[in-house]
Amino acid sequence: MSKPKLTLGIETSCDETAAAVIEDGLKIRSNVIASQIDFHQRFGGVVPEIASRKHIEAVFPVIDQALSEANTTLEEIDLIAVTYGPGLVGALLVGVAAAKALAFALNKPLVGVNHIEGHIYANFLAEPNLKPPFICLTVSGGHTDLLYIPKFGEYEILGRTRDDAAGEAFDKIARVLGLPYPGGPQIDRLAKGGNPQAIDFPRGLAVEDTFDFSFSGLKTAALNYINQMRQKNQEIHLSDFAASYQWAIIDVLSDKVIRAAKSKNVKQVILSGGVASNSQLRAHVEALAKPLGISVLYPPLILCTDNAAMIGSAGYFKYLAGQQAGWDLNADPNLRLNN
Repeated sequence: MSKPKLTLGIETSCDETAAAVIEDGLKIRSNVIASQIDFHQRFGGVVPEIASRKHIEAVFPVIDQALSEANTTLEEIDLIAVTYGPGLVGALLVGVAAAKALAFALNKPLVGVNHIEGHIYANFLAEPNLKPPFICLTVSGGHTDLLYIPKFGEYEILGRTRDDAAGEAFDKIARVLGLPYPGGPQIDRLAKGGNPQAIDFPRGLAVEDTFDFSFSGLKTAALNYINQMRQKNQEIHLSDFAASYQWAIIDVLSDKVIRAAKSKNVKQVILSGGVASNSQLRAHVEALAKPLGISVLYPPLILCTDNAAMIGSAGYFKYLAGQQAGWDLNADPNLRLNN
């Protein structure tokens, strides 16, 4: 029996410093995440300079903890995978520099991973038997991409946001309402007790001829509603507001992911990214998919948000496909899939 290959994954694209050890691309030996939420909450969002400094402080202790929890050593690691984009450039540089230093010192292969591709591979960690073709909706604070994946490593971008990501739309309005950061889970919680039809918010690009998204108009409409209510000294019913605002986002996301599946004649849909943890998104996509015989998969909550396990998994399979980075690997904050 051959010795399993161990991948050390490193993720520092935003405000989580993460490291993981993955066995043969699909088994999580360890998955350590050091969150910076407490540091950024006072500012209502991520401050890039603070994020970078915190990554510098945490990256090697987090790697050490991941190795310890995996009961392994750096010498036993077979390759190192790291997020090199997209994300905050200063944050990305910390992870890339750490990965390059370790790979060089240990003479190990180095693989650069696209953060969005990492989110896709979180589903393979949750469901190792998952195989293309399928439609993937990757939706988070920085990304909203609708993809057709006909085979491993091949991505057809059907649509993406033309302005704000869905997660950013959640966080911005939550901040205006005075809710703690990150705002998405707060709105999801409040929405459970509200009426999604209470306020008629607009649906951006809710048309049949595009799979693109737009959330800036919705955000503006929500801000106008909040300001008008405050000017009139009228109370905002937070649960109804949250339910209506969330539904305006979920309605469009769900409709387009199912229309994409029908257009490509596939029977599998996967959700990934931080917003994939939204309870209404999961429930509504499943409700639309079930009558059509379409299966819906999504990772557990710990693998929806930024983590290094997904980076280690994606990096392993990229390495098997012959993709390896050189010492000139650099952070690319605007990295796109298929680059």
